[in-house]
Amino acid sequence: MVKKVRVLIVDDSASVRQTLTAVLEGDPAIEVIGTASDPFMAAKRIQEDLPDVITLDVEMPRMDGITFLRKIMSQHPIPVVMCSSLTEAGSETLIQALEAGAVDVILKPRIGAADHLAESALRICEVVKSAAHARVKSVRAQPRGSSSLGTQAKLTADAVLPPPSGKAMARTTEMVICVGASTGGTEALREMLERLPANSPGMVIVQHMPEKFTAAFAKRLNGLCEVEIKEAEDGDPVLRGHVLIAPGDKHMLLERQGARYHVSVRNGPLVSRHRPSVDVLFRSAARSAGSNAMGVIMTGMGDDGARGMLEMHQAGAYTIAQDEASCIVFGMPKEAIAHGGVDKIVPLDQIAREIMAEDHRR
Repeated sequence: MVKKVRVLIVDDSASVRQTLTAVLEGDPAIEVIGTASDPFMAAKRIQEDLPDVITLDVEMPRMDGITFLRKIMSQHPIPVVMCSSLTEAGSETLIQALEAGAVDVILKPRIGAADHLAESALRICEVVKSAAHARVKSVRAQPRGSSSLGTQAKLTADAVLPPPSGKAMARTTEMVICVGASTGGTEALREMLERLPANSPGMVIVQHMPEKFTAAFAKRLNGLCEVEIKEAEDGDPVLRGHVLIAPGDKHMLLERQGARYHVSVRNGPLVSRHRPSVDVLFRSAARSAGSNAMGVIMTGMGDDGARGMLEMHQAGAYTIAQDEASCIVFGMPKEAIAHGGVDKIVPLDQIAREIMAEDHRR
């Protein structure tokens, strides 16, 4: 029998605690072992029964979630998933939480259309299960309706665009870097992007995050890196020295017009249980760029990107995967390697060098 992921829910709203409990316990692989209305009650619960994962509200009485997160990470690191409402201000705070050691971010489930609630429940459960596999490090102190989770079909990139034609794309002078990441990816991407020079090849990134948070994430990275970074908008060109990050809850595709590339941002079903999906981006790169593309798959749980990376590899792209030792969760890279689509496995601190070396070879 597979051991269930044991979760502690920390939120000052009784209705949110009730809804999250219903959502999480709708997944047979998750068990909610308790709830707490504030960090002091949560600390007591943790002492009594250590959870595998904590879901933590950002704004609470007596002590805010970020302060409590820092205390957890400095004293007894446990995978923490931050839970927030869909607000611009909240998204800025969530970025601080990821810097402080949170593994991932989820939106509080909203009551609405049945399909929206089912997708929300699916993401929440996937994030919590991924967090249970995360390798967290000590950081120095500074609605129901989820019963459909087990039967919801896991769609492939076929749901958004057809497979590559099989014809290799002629190599041009410009290369496009396509990157996919999930759990642990926010900090891994920061570390990789900070190492890139201002003249690096154009880059497009899918990082699994909810809507709104990707804009704050891109803004934060733009202030740290030499390359220009922004949340992608439909029709944005892919330019040297620029990085486009797929907006949360939208798929991003690479498209070619003549010798130039741009992105298409569109709606669509969940692919590999994600939107945006790495498989969708990678397939579009295989179709539109072929050997002009380079694929990079980084830390994350699950198999999103594995099939798409194989398609890129078969279309002539150079592909690399982050190594196990430097991953928070060695899931997506492991699956891509198992599918046979990876040319080289490298540690996180070597990815930027690998990108520039491939650029110089062209």
